[in-house]
Amino acid sequence: MIRTVLAHKFVAIAAITVFSMGLAGCDYWPPALQTQIEQLRSELQAATVERTQLQNQLASITKVKDDLQIQVDDLSRANRDKSSIINSLQNSLAAAQERLAKSAKGATPKAGTAKTSAKPAQKSSQKVPAKKKPAAKVTGTR
Repeated sequence: MIRTVLAHKFVAIAAITVFSMGLAGCDYWPPALQTQIEQLRSELQAATVERTQLQNQLASITKVKDDLQIQVDDLSRANRDKSSIINSLQNSLAAAQERLAKSAKGATPKAGTAKTSAKPAQKSSQKVPAKKKPAAKVTGTR
Protein backbone atom coordinates (compact mmCIF):
# COMPACT_ATOMS: atom_id res chain seq x y z
CA MET A 1 0.00 0.00 0.00
CA ILE A 2 2.84 2.35 0.73
CA ARG A 3 4.27 1.55 -2.64
CA THR A 4 1.07 2.50 -4.42
CA VAL A 5 0.88 5.78 -2.52
CA LEU A 6 4.51 6.50 -3.44
CA ALA A 7 3.80 5.58 -7.03
CA HIS A 8 0.78 7.93 -7.16
CA LYS A 9 2.81 10.76 -5.62
CA PHE A 10 5.61 10.16 -8.12
CA VAL A 11 3.17 10.20 -11.03
CA ALA A 12 1.57 13.38 -9.69
CA ILE A 13 4.95 15.10 -9.28
CA ALA A 14 5.97 14.02 -12.79
CA ALA A 15 2.71 15.31 -14.24
CA ILE A 16 3.09 18.65 -12.45
CA THR A 17 6.69 18.91 -13.69
CA VAL A 18 5.73 18.16 -17.30
CA PHE A 19 2.78 20.56 -17.07
CA SER A 20 4.94 23.38 -15.66
CA MET A 21 7.57 22.82 -18.36
CA GLY A 22 4.80 23.07 -20.95
CA LEU A 23 3.67 26.38 -19.50
CA ALA A 24 7.20 27.77 -19.37
CA GLY A 25 7.59 27.18 -23.10
CA CYS A 26 10.69 26.97 -25.16
CA ASP A 27 13.07 29.91 -25.28
CA TYR A 28 14.63 28.84 -28.56
CA TRP A 29 13.27 30.45 -31.73
CA PRO A 30 14.79 29.45 -35.05
CA PRO A 31 16.29 32.37 -37.04
CA ALA A 32 13.84 31.93 -39.93
CA LEU A 33 10.94 32.14 -37.51
CA GLN A 34 12.42 35.22 -35.84
CA THR A 35 12.80 36.89 -39.25
CA GLN A 36 9.22 36.06 -40.14
CA ILE A 37 8.00 37.46 -36.81
CA GLU A 38 9.92 40.72 -37.36
CA GLN A 39 8.53 41.01 -40.87
CA LEU A 40 4.98 40.53 -39.58
CA ARG A 41 5.57 43.15 -36.87
CA SER A 42 6.80 45.70 -39.44
CA GLU A 43 3.80 44.94 -41.69
CA LEU A 44 1.52 45.40 -38.69
CA GLN A 45 3.08 48.79 -37.91
CA ALA A 46 2.76 49.88 -41.56
CA ALA A 47 -0.87 48.76 -41.62
CA THR A 48 -1.53 50.65 -38.40
CA VAL A 49 -0.02 53.84 -39.82
CA GLU A 50 -2.02 53.45 -43.04
CA ARG A 51 -5.20 52.85 -41.05
CA THR A 52 -4.59 56.02 -39.05
CA GLN A 53 -4.06 58.02 -42.25
CA LEU A 54 -7.23 56.61 -43.78
CA GLN A 55 -9.20 57.44 -40.63
CA ASN A 56 -7.90 61.02 -40.78
CA GLN A 57 -8.87 61.28 -44.46
CA LEU A 58 -12.30 59.86 -43.67
CA ALA A 59 -12.78 62.42 -40.90
CA SER A 60 -11.82 65.32 -43.18
CA ILE A 61 -14.01 64.06 -46.03
CA THR A 62 -16.92 63.64 -43.61
CA LYS A 63 -16.44 67.23 -42.45
CA VAL A 64 -16.43 68.47 -46.06
CA LYS A 65 -19.56 66.41 -46.77
CA ASP A 66 -21.32 67.92 -43.77
CA ASP A 67 -20.34 71.44 -44.87
CA LEU A 68 -21.62 70.78 -48.39
CA GLN A 69 -24.85 69.33 -47.01
CA ILE A 70 -25.37 72.49 -44.98
CA GLN A 71 -24.84 74.56 -48.13
CA VAL A 72 -27.30 72.38 -50.07
CA ASP A 73 -29.89 72.82 -47.31
CA ASP A 74 -29.38 76.60 -47.30
CA LEU A 75 -29.65 76.79 -51.08
CA SER A 76 -32.75 74.59 -51.07
CA ARG A 77 -34.36 76.86 -48.49
CA ALA A 78 -33.44 79.95 -50.54
CA ASN A 79 -34.79 78.24 -53.68
CA ARG A 80 -38.12 77.55 -51.95
CA ASP A 81 -38.28 81.16 -50.76
CA LYS A 82 -37.53 82.49 -54.26
CA SER A 83 -40.08 80.11 -55.79
CA SER A 84 -42.77 81.35 -53.45
CA ILE A 85 -41.85 84.97 -54.27
CA ILE A 86 -41.96 84.17 -58.00
CA ASN A 87 -45.36 82.49 -57.62
CA SER A 88 -46.79 85.44 -55.72
CA LEU A 89 -45.40 87.87 -58.32
CA GLN A 90 -46.89 85.78 -61.13
CA ASN A 91 -50.25 85.79 -59.37
CA SER A 92 -50.02 89.56 -58.87
CA LEU A 93 -49.10 90.01 -62.54
CA ALA A 94 -52.01 87.84 -63.67
CA ALA A 95 -54.41 89.83 -61.46
CA ALA A 96 -53.00 93.14 -62.76
CA GLN A 97 -53.35 91.95 -66.38
CA GLU A 98 -56.91 90.89 -65.66
CA ARG A 99 -57.76 94.30 -64.18
CA LEU A 100 -56.11 95.98 -67.15
CA ALA A 101 -58.13 93.89 -69.56
CA LYS A 102 -61.37 94.71 -67.70
CA SER A 103 -60.53 98.42 -67.59
CA ALA A 104 -59.65 98.38 -71.30
CA LYS A 105 -63.03 96.84 -72.13
CA GLY A 106 -64.86 99.40 -70.03
CA ALA A 107 -62.94 102.34 -71.53
CA THR A 108 -63.67 101.55 -75.21
CA PRO A 109 -66.50 103.71 -76.59
CA LYS A 110 -69.52 102.00 -78.00
CA ALA A 111 -70.02 102.23 -81.78
CA GLY A 112 -73.44 103.95 -81.60
CA THR A 113 -72.32 106.71 -79.26
CA ALA A 114 -69.25 107.80 -81.19
CA LYS A 115 -69.55 111.35 -82.61
CA THR A 116 -68.70 111.88 -86.21
CA SER A 117 -66.52 114.81 -87.04
CA ALA A 118 -67.95 117.64 -89.11
CA LYS A 119 -65.03 117.70 -91.48
CA PRO A 120 -64.70 114.93 -93.99
CA ALA A 121 -61.42 113.14 -93.94
CA GLN A 122 -59.02 114.51 -96.48
CA LYS A 123 -56.92 112.17 -98.48
CA SER A 124 -53.27 112.95 -98.46
CA SER A 125 -51.91 114.07 -101.76
CA GLN A 126 -48.54 112.60 -101.08
CA LYS A 127 -47.48 109.64 -103.11
CA VAL A 128 -46.85 106.43 -101.31
CA PRO A 129 -43.28 105.34 -102.05
CA ALA A 130 -42.93 102.06 -103.83
CA LYS A 131 -41.76 99.15 -101.79
CA LYS A 132 -38.09 98.51 -102.07
CA LYS A 133 -36.73 95.07 -102.55
CA PRO A 134 -34.71 93.87 -99.61
CA ALA A 135 -30.99 93.87 -100.17
CA ALA A 136 -29.49 90.57 -101.10
CA LYS A 137 -27.73 88.83 -98.28
CA VAL A 138 -24.01 88.74 -98.54
CA THR A 139 -22.60 85.44 -97.63
CA GLY A 140 -18.92 85.34 -97.14
CA THR A 141 -16.52 82.81 -95.84
CA ARG A 142 -14.92 83.36 -92.54
